[in-house]
Amino acid sequence: MQAAGAGNSLPSNGLKDPVLTADAIKEEARRLGFDGCGISRAEALPEDALRLRSWLDHGYHAGMAYMERQPEKRIDPNLLFEGARSVISVLLNYRPPKMQTDPEAPVLAKYAYGKDYHVVVREKLNRLLKKISSGIAPVRGRAFVDTAPLLEKAWAARAGLGWIGKNTCLISPGKGSFCFIGTLLIDIPLQYDRPIADRCGDCTLCIDACPAKAIVAPRTLDAGRCISYWTIENKAAIGEAFRNRLGNRVFGCDICQDVCPWNRSVAPHHEKDFAPPPGLLEMTRADWFSLNEEQYGRIFQNSAVKRIGFEGLKRNLECIAG
Repeated sequence: MQAAGAGNSLPSNGLKDPVLTADAIKEEARRLGFDGCGISRAEALPEDALRLRSWLDHGYHAGMAYMERQPEKRIDPNLLFEGARSVISVLLNYRPPKMQTDPEAPVLAKYAYGKDYHVVVREKLNRLLKKISSGIAPVRGRAFVDTAPLLEKAWAARAGLGWIGKNTCLISPGKGSFCFIGTLLIDIPLQYDRPIADRCGDCTLCIDACPAKAIVAPRTLDAGRCISYWTIENKAAIGEAFRNRLGNRVFGCDICQDVCPWNRSVAPHHEKDFAPPPGLLEMTRADWFSLNEEQYGRIFQNSAVKRIGFEGLKRNLECIAG
């Protein structure tokens, strides 16, 4: 989405004070329901470029061939939006207040309980962009939610919203890692936030807890071993050697986040769109294995689970069944 507009009481150069403008943007982000907002300078990321190149060279992207395409765009925001001056990063908490009730039921990643986050976060981002351009400062901009070659976690870390944990998730003080990230590129300079220090310390709980040993080194994930990759990104049959590692995970995996100490005291979300459809959390193991296509379409019609389709879900259930 692109937008342009005129702000109120602008100085002769057409722009408001960068500090006041940044403060106004953060206040509007909070009003829209975002749980965090930080701003960084739009510029190339040479260190992240080296890490990305090494990750790709090791083949850690597995079957995600799209990660190899246009890697330069991932580290230079001006190649995604010409004239970008500032990167606005936002967080939206999705930690659910209630979990699945049957301990024997196939386990769904928490982010998939409610409405697809791509839709929810993008709608809020576009509203934020519209509000900025119409009431705060005249801008052009573009919103991103995990669907473009953009290193969103890296930008959120640069904006001081958290640090990249050893499980490769962004960890935010007081908010943990159960947060979606959204990004706005806009064409005006702002006051920029400072990154915060890494606070993982000597903890290796996430590395030790991963049943597939997918975290091959701190902050390095081998997607080819990851349960989330095999249950979502992978389109082929799940190999016999990997089936035992799935446990009861039918779509995604939260293990490396569940054990993280920074997630222990995080408050649940208050986003109505993330509320699960009636009956989802109460589904028993028998309910899951007797699920038909009509029920699947009704329960998951607005969910990220639609991404793998009914056949993909059946494939995962068959692997769990053994």
